[in-house]
Order: sequence, then C-alpha cells, then structure tokens
Amino acid sequence: MSGPGPLTVRGRIRAPGDKSISHRALIFAAMADGPSRIRDILPSADVHATAGALRAMGVAIPALSDNFVLEGRGVASLQSPSTAFDCANSGTTTRLLAGLVAGLEGRVARFEGDSSLSRRPMRRVAEPLRRMGARIDFEGAEGHEGLPMRVFGASLTSTHLVNAHASAQVKGAVLLAGLASGVGVTVEEPHASRDHSERMLRARGVALDVIAQNTGSTLITLASAQQLAPLDITVPSDPSSVTFFAALAALADEGELWFEDVCLNPTRTGAFDVLQRMGAEFTIENEQESGGERVGVVRVRPSVLQGTQIGGAEIPRCIDELPMIACLASRADGETIIADAHELRVKESDRIRAVVDNLRLLGVDAEERPDGMRIVGSKRPLSGHVLTHGDHRLAMAFGILGALPGNHITIDDPGCVSVSYPTFWRDLATVVGPARAQVAVGEFAAAVRTPLVIAIDGPAASGKSSTAQWVAQELDVRHVDSGAFYRAATWLALESGHEPETWTAEHVLAGTPRITWRLTERSVLPIIDGTEQDEVLRGAAVTRQVSRVAQMSEVRAWVNSQVREAGAAVDVVVDGRDIGTAVFPNAALKVFLIADSWERARRRLVQRLGRRPTDAEIAEETEALVARDAMDATQSAPARDAVTIDTTSVTQEEQVERIVALARATRERLAHL
Repeated sequence: MSGPGPLTVRGRIRAPGDKSISHRALIFAAMADGPSRIRDILPSADVHATAGALRAMGVAIPALSDNFVLEGRGVASLQSPSTAFDCANSGTTTRLLAGLVAGLEGRVARFEGDSSLSRRPMRRVAEPLRRMGARIDFEGAEGHEGLPMRVFGASLTSTHLVNAHASAQVKGAVLLAGLASGVGVTVEEPHASRDHSERMLRARGVALDVIAQNTGSTLITLASAQQLAPLDITVPSDPSSVTFFAALAALADEGELWFEDVCLNPTRTGAFDVLQRMGAEFTIENEQESGGERVGVVRVRPSVLQGTQIGGAEIPRCIDELPMIACLASRADGETIIADAHELRVKESDRIRAVVDNLRLLGVDAEERPDGMRIVGSKRPLSGHVLTHGDHRLAMAFGILGALPGNHITIDDPGCVSVSYPTFWRDLATVVGPARAQVAVGEFAAAVRTPLVIAIDGPAASGKSSTAQWVAQELDVRHVDSGAFYRAATWLALESGHEPETWTAEHVLAGTPRITWRLTERSVLPIIDGTEQDEVLRGAAVTRQVSRVAQMSEVRAWVNSQVREAGAAVDVVVDGRDIGTAVFPNAALKVFLIADSWERARRRLVQRLGRRPTDAEIAEETEALVARDAMDATQSAPARDAVTIDTTSVTQEEQVERIVALARATRERLAHL
C-alpha cells in the first residue's frame, strides 16, 4: 500500500496484554486456593484456549474481560476433562497444561489442536514429564510426536532436567508438574529463557531459587510441597506486540509513538535492544514493578537504521519478534544476519522459510540459512502478495511493511492476527497521523486483498447452511454460519433461567461478551467461553426460541458485526437471513435459495429424524415453517442482484455445482478488474 506523502505516526498505544503472562495468570489462579483478580488479560484465541481447557477441568472462569475474579479452589479440585482440550493454535496452552495434568495423579486429558499446532513437536516436553513418571501417548501416525496427545497424570518423582535448549514452555511444564505433584524439581538451561513463571510464582508465595552459573547456564530450583496464594494482577502490554509499532515508528518519516504499561522483563526486551542497536531512538520512562514484572512507558521516534547481527543468547529474548526484525532489516542500510534461531522452524509456521520466501517475493535480497537468514536492506519500493500460512506474526510484520509509503503489499489471511493482537489493523489505522486520518481505515482494509464474500440467503430449511458448507469446501474457503451466532446468543439466554417470553434485547446481549469466534481450516466458529458448543446450539430448545432472538434488531446488529468481521478477514461463504441485503450488500456473489414449504419441511425432518417422515409429520412441520416464514418475513427478501435458485426439484449436488460455477466466474471477473 502506498500512502499520500511522508509517513507520520503519532499517538499513544496500550498494546494488548502480554500473551505469556495471560496464560500463566489463568493457570496459577486456577491452582491457588482463593480469589485472584485479573485485569487487562489478552482475550486472544490462544488465551481463550487455555481458559476453555481449565473450564473443562472444573475451574469456574468467567468470561474474559478487562477486570474479573477467578475463584481458585486449589490443585486437588482439578478434574479430568470430559472432552478433549481444544488447544487451537496455542503451543503454550498445550505444553503448560501437559505439565499440570502430568502432576495430577489419576487425571487424564487428551490434547487436540488445529493442523498447524498438530505439526509442532511435543516430544521435548513429553520426555522430561515421562522421566518424572507421567505417561504420555501420541495418538497420530507412527513416528508423529505431536497432537493429538493423551497425558495420564501420576504421582511424580523429583527431577533435575538439563535442557539442551532454553525453552520457557518446557521449563514451565516441569515446574507445573512439580507443583501439582508436590515434588521438587530443578531445571538447568544453557542460558536464561523467559522467566514469567518464576516471577509470578514468587509473587504468589512460592519458594523458588534462580542461580546464574559461571558457565552462563541458569539453574531454577523449586522446593517440594509448595502452595500457590491468590494474587491480584494487572497484565502488562506484550513487548512482542509493541515491537511491531515500535518498528513502524522507527521507519516513519516523522512523529513519535508512546506505548503504555509495557512489560520490561529483561528476558523479553531483546527486540528493543536490537532495534536500538540498529539506530532506533528509544526512551523508557515511569518504570515500576507490578505482579513481579517491571513495567514502564516506551517512546520511539523515527531514525536512520543500520543492519546488524543477531545470534547466541540474544535469540531467546527476541525469538517471536524476529519476523518483524527481518522486515525492518529490509529497509535498513547494509546487511543483517540472524543466526542460532533454529526454533523459528517449529513455530506456527517455518518462520525462517516463510519470512525469506515472502521477502524475496516482494523484491528483497534475502537468503535462507539452516538456523536463520541474511537480509540486505534497500529503499526501493516493495510489491507483492504475502502468504502468512496462518501465522499471526507474519501477518503483522508484513502489515507494517505495507504501511510504508511506496509499498504495495497484500496479505492472504489478515484475520490470523486475532491469535495475539485482535485489534492490530484498527490500531495500525489509528497511528498513521493526521495527514492520513481520513483514509486510514479504508486504506488498511485495502492493504490486504479484498476477501471474496459469497452470500447465501433464503427462508428457513431452504438448505442454506449445508449448501454453504459444501460450496466452501469445493472452493477451499471458510464457511460462516450466521445462524450459529443467533443460536449461541439464544443458548446463553436460556441458560440464564429467565422465561423466553420476558426476554429483551438487553437481556440477550448481556451474554454476548462470552461469545467469540475463531478461524479453523474450514470454518468460522462461534465459541462460548472458549469452547465449541455446536451440539447444544443445534438442540430443540434453542431451535424453538432462536426466531424470537433473531427478531431483535439490536441482536441482529451484534450478529451482523461478528459476521462482517469474519468476512473482512478471509474469503468466506456466508449463509443466513438478510446476508445479501443488510450484512454484505456489496458481496461479490449473492444467492437466494427457495423451495416449496412442503419440501423444506420434509428435508428438515429427514435431517432431524434420520428416517422418512410421515405425511402427518410433514404437514405439522410445514405449518411450523409457514409460521416461521411469517416471523422472518422482513428478512426473507432477496437482494436485487441475487441469483435465485429454486431447489424444490434439484439435488443438493446440482445446486452446489451451480453456485460453485457462479463463484469461479466471479473470481475470474474480480481478478481482471
């Protein structure tokens, strides 16, 4: 994206709460006996995964918000989950909770994740836990040592782990296993990794020693029979998230950015050190301690940047920020070498290969190396389409490059930033300065390729959802079922215990902060309290009341905002009422399905009953559908530019073929605009 003239940045940012601290705040509060207040937690997809897993173990975690209380009941209260943990894309959730479960004798948990997480190695956390006495089974193909994984808790023995690689997650897993089982542990690392666990445990009254050895290694020793005390904590801003905007400020032509409440833990500020070494102008003010962490205000101004070398003990302190540093290096004078960063190959993507491939595609002189990369900076304009592989840090790093004047960069999956920084694109649009204020939001929406939206509408039981799922599969895009959001809101209203006849829009919306959504490989799923609830959302109780909720204009506005947000992130097939009229009036393709009411009733009963319904059953269902049509009449009109397909006498396969053909023609047309 090229901007109008020089790039000015100005403003104050309170970046999202630190992800690493957010995970640990939930886990340690759940293990403590008593109430812990948590403020400014990061409500990202990863943290929701941890909250959902803890809820499955019996922990009463309220909806994640800026300020809530978690009532811990001690380690002994934690139960085996009745369903598998959905760890989504979160390696931290998987590895830390594997340690917790391993130390709980008699508890068993199955860990599942998306395709990206399932490819990530878990042996390095499984092996030390096995040596302590836990049983861990990998359930994939032979030789696959990732998810799905089952952990069987046991009465563990103490251990002295000599870890070949500094890893905060492995260290944290072993410490959690020791705490849960009441045994002492020692972890020896070649150099210090992130120490959030140690700092937070000490703040909760746990006796823990950290000794720096003359060899450069670090010994962390946890005494046996430790108890965690409740603790009120404010989660500071994530320095990894701050790094993206610090880089933007350093690359800008004029202005400055201020970052508030930034975590200044020395194991996390390696990227700040690298940026300063490259010439970025940093100022740190108002330092203080909070919850065991150093916190302060950071100011960054534009500067002339020079290439540098990064490696050795510095790598663990900036491992997550290396994609942004690599992109920054592409605009610095001279050459930048990143070495000793093997860990990048087993993150959400192979970040070494992905970063180098994308830099080359944009026109940067970049070289992939076994343990890092070499980047030669230049000032020539960059242009191209970035493939993120669903990796949030790649999307943000190249999004910053795309904000620079003269660059024309599009990004395939901007929505993946929700993993760690859900408001990234909004914040990026906010700080670019007065000269760009009027176009900022529109420009950054256009900084990524405009997603293809296929809107499928129609009356109840016209086959919208099943057809949309099939079309999405054929086109290899994601499916969004807007009705699922109405059902989620309805289920929460039913759960409140109030009679449906008394419901108001205000009452229904009171539960919606508990509803989020996340991208899977095939769909956009509404999540309640961090957990999928598809089976209960499709139940008869919800079905009877969902039309009542869908009639509430305020609720429709909320659902529409959720669906629009999903559709702004990736290519989607969206189905539901008024999708092509109110929600996506500018959708590239709109389809309106119709069918005879008797046929719609018959199809619904076949799906519900799993058998051929009787005429009497069809007649009763037809009457109900006609009544539903009357209730939904204001939302049932097709858009003027919608393609209407009568499905009464065609198979679903035939109607899917027609829509897929229309979609491919639409894609072709858009590609030539």
